[in-house]
Amino acid sequence: MFEATASSLSSLVDGARAVVTRWSARGVLLRDGVLTFALAPVMFAPVTAPVGAEFGDLTQRPYDGPGLLVAAALWLPLVLRRRWPGVCLALIAGACAIHELAGYPKTFASVGLYVALYSAGAHGERAGGVRLGVRAAVATGLFALFAIGLHGRGSPQGVSDFVLIHLVLVACWALGRSVRSRRAAEEERRRIGAEMATARERARIARELHDVVTHHVTAMVVQADAAQFLLADAPDRVAVGLGAISDSGRHALTDLQHLLGVLKASDGRTGDPAPGEASHGASYEASHEAGRGPGVGGPAGLGGLVGQVRAAGQPVEFTERGERRPLPSALELAVYRVVQEALTNALRHAPGHGTLVRVHHGDDAIEVEVTTEAAPAVPTVPAPRPLGGGGGHGLDGLRERVSVFGGELHAGPLPDGGFGVRARIPAPAPTPAPTGRHA
Repeated sequence: MFEATASSLSSLVDGARAVVTRWSARGVLLRDGVLTFALAPVMFAPVTAPVGAEFGDLTQRPYDGPGLLVAAALWLPLVLRRRWPGVCLALIAGACAIHELAGYPKTFASVGLYVALYSAGAHGERAGGVRLGVRAAVATGLFALFAIGLHGRGSPQGVSDFVLIHLVLVACWALGRSVRSRRAAEEERRRIGAEMATARERARIARELHDVVTHHVTAMVVQADAAQFLLADAPDRVAVGLGAISDSGRHALTDLQHLLGVLKASDGRTGDPAPGEASHGASYEASHEAGRGPGVGGPAGLGGLVGQVRAAGQPVEFTERGERRPLPSALELAVYRVVQEALTNALRHAPGHGTLVRVHHGDDAIEVEVTTEAAPAVPTVPAPRPLGGGGGHGLDGLRERVSVFGGELHAGPLPDGGFGVRARIPAPAPTPAPTGRHA
């Protein structure tokens, strides 16, 4: 019974949300029109008339035909309050002045002047400086003429009373203005947040492009140098080297096309952020899932990476310890990039030197270690030609990537003259499988 009641309440809430969503999708003119005419019977009812505003306290006379039109003009122009707030305020203010100067009876519809003033502040044309000062001066002058007219008609109100009335009217407009300012500030905060998220996404993709281009192009250059070396001493092995170059080029094109597609999708998603859009529509985890290259996660990815480097002529030994388990895609990508950057540096700066890759899957962390020997074990490739100065930002990018997960990365020379990269990345503990159900 309790579940049925909860289900019914949930259905009612969902239905109400659907109605609100459809109503919000309607135009402001339609929504304001429906609301204005729906409240009209309350505004013009005799029972609510004593609550209406009265500025002049003049001797009242009964309504006639023109008086009914003036009374209607006190409320019905609110249909335009958001579409054309200036027109709405002018119509209602004019009707209010005529209504008071003519001495027609009070009506609750006169509060439409307060609503129109609020709407002019909240939805009116943005103005500032001299323009706003001119408008304020004109409005104050018109109110002064209105007060003089009431005084001429025998109003008992004094100067202080008219000043107080003027301040109340200004407060209504200022309230709308403050709401508009807060709304504009919130929109600006959302815009800045969207731009910052876009910048973070672009920086992440830039790091991915750096890793992909550096790794594959370095491998291709080293393989090309090796092919030239083998052309004189071992022509039968040149075809193997050329095939490795072709494979590296295809991998590079595939990864680049994937990342450029992600970048294009990011541009399309963030070009015009709508209010309330959920942080560009994806969490950090989903963002990295979108940026994953083909085959980067798991042993197949690392094994394929090691195979590519071996094909480039670099002697690499790959060992893996511990129980492998499913990991978040972003963490898998971080492990892959650590190994990739370390092997790329080995290819760039120590071609032919023995390199050892160790990956340890612990209960609470994944440890990655890539070390390169100081002297070449087998001279399989000639002395490398310069591959370009490089920006030197690969390891810095890795530190930033690893630090996102609370991990640490250390890189530097080893005591024997080699070079090592060590990273420790905390990993979520494995979830124990359920052993059974309790009665």
